[in-house]
Amino acid sequence: MFRKATSLGFVSGILAGLVVITPAAGVVQPAGAILLGALSSILCYYALQAKIKFGYDDSLDYFGIHGISSGLVVLLLFFFIRPSWMRSAAEAAGGKWSAVDQFLIQLQGIGATIALAAVGTLVIYFIVEKSVGFRIDEQKEMEGLDKSLHGEHGYGLVHSDLVG
Repeated sequence: MFRKATSLGFVSGILAGLVVITPAAGVVQPAGAILLGALSSILCYYALQAKIKFGYDDSLDYFGIHGISSGLVVLLLFFFIRPSWMRSAAEAAGGKWSAVDQFLIQLQGIGATIALAAVGTLVIYFIVEKSVGFRIDEQKEMEGLDKSLHGEHGYGLVHSDLVG
């Protein structure tokens, strides 16, 4: 995109690969891990482009990397599971366990995770809003939170001594 490699892009690609393989590390073979890492890096790149296009706030590209990579592994893990793991899962399930069964369990897990994250986020939002407020006024935001809230000099967009 920028016609040159950036350290942030390099680290983001590495992180996308690490996030996608962490939950799958014990159940996939090396070729599956490499493929999941490559797919994750590509999908995360496009997720980060979507953030720029739609203009939503994603500090440290958390959703664009962690959300997309973990969602990818949940949806694709059943393609890459080691046969020995599937045999063990079938034994534990009473002799019948297929890739489709695994996929359905993975979908239930991601659904529960999304629900928990949504409810937890709403609870935190309401606690913060009712206790200290979620936003500050525009002038203090332009000055920078370091200066306006903590009396420190950070990266304000305007010099507060010059603005009325």
